[in-house]
Amino acid sequence: MSNYRLGILLGDDIGLEIVPVAVDVLKAAVANYPEIQIDWVPLPIGYKSFLENGHSLPESTYQTLFELDGWILGPIGHMAYPKDPNCINPHPILRRDFDLVSNIRPAKAYKGIPCINDNTDLIIVRENNEGFQPDRNMFKGTSDCMPTPDMALSLRVITRRNSQMAARTSFELARQRNKLKKVTAIHKNTVFKLGCTLFLDACREVAADYPDIEFETCVVDTFAMKMLMDPTRYDVVVATNMFGDILSDEAAGLIGGLGLAPGLSVGPKYVMAQATHGSAPDIAGKNIANPYAMIMSAQMMLSWLANQRQDEAGMKAAQDIEDVMTRVMTEKKVLTPDLGGTAGTKEFGAYVCSLF
Repeated sequence: MSNYRLGILLGDDIGLEIVPVAVDVLKAAVANYPEIQIDWVPLPIGYKSFLENGHSLPESTYQTLFELDGWILGPIGHMAYPKDPNCINPHPILRRDFDLVSNIRPAKAYKGIPCINDNTDLIIVRENNEGFQPDRNMFKGTSDCMPTPDMALSLRVITRRNSQMAARTSFELARQRNKLKKVTAIHKNTVFKLGCTLFLDACREVAADYPDIEFETCVVDTFAMKMLMDPTRYDVVVATNMFGDILSDEAAGLIGGLGLAPGLSVGPKYVMAQATHGSAPDIAGKNIANPYAMIMSAQMMLSWLANQRQDEAGMKAAQDIEDVMTRVMTEKKVLTPDLGGTAGTKEFGAYVCSLF
């Protein structure tokens, strides 16, 4: 028997529509495997929680997450939050406090779905808690500062520990995918001679434990060009925080946009499924949001947890979701408007569930 405790955090705007669809799909998939038991735990978060509970990240939500194996987090529209100390962006807190070091962002195209290159199938793993991002690379304070009105300073933080963790995630994924069996580490050590060199050294140290996986390095600007020219030459790509953030959006552009870009943040103990795209307030409540990325983020969470536990049933259920989504995307019978179809969010989800 495989038991999982998973949280449901709707987030903001379209999150209230697409997260329930993702949960329904996971429930439909695991229903075929009675040995899998999932305890679903709904938890308040985001602006709706601020209005109802007085805080966008209630203490009860925060503490309960430590008792879970993972959770599905809907997109957070924090840019529109009021300037209130109780209405904060939960992202950096969750990533930092739950040690979610590796952010896994696949980019997979489907034949017939409009995109730049329908042969694209790669994963970018970005280190999640350091780099230039000032909201998460310091214990206290911020690394983005202005000593004078005419000078701004931004400090990048690179550690061997987090670099090794992101690299190990990448090599494990390369083994699981069984495609090119290759990891590419992205850097700019021609300029960042210490930070990027430390990152590459950490990646090489991990690579020594995976002799079955090819390891290469590539300068970030060169990679940005080469990925556009021929994404099929890459399998799993590992990068520092900002490089990975930018390159994963570029990769999403190859496959048709952020609506097709799932994401998973993982650490030693917890996993958080969260699509790469934003909360899209302009289409919220219209039943037209594409739940693909949220569904596949949840699928990645189940796959990751099952692989960690060597849970054969969980791995099969996760593969079933991937197979069903491939069928839905390639047969093109039921698609949301952004993909060229006419189905609503709920109709898309119901059709996916009917295929299990």
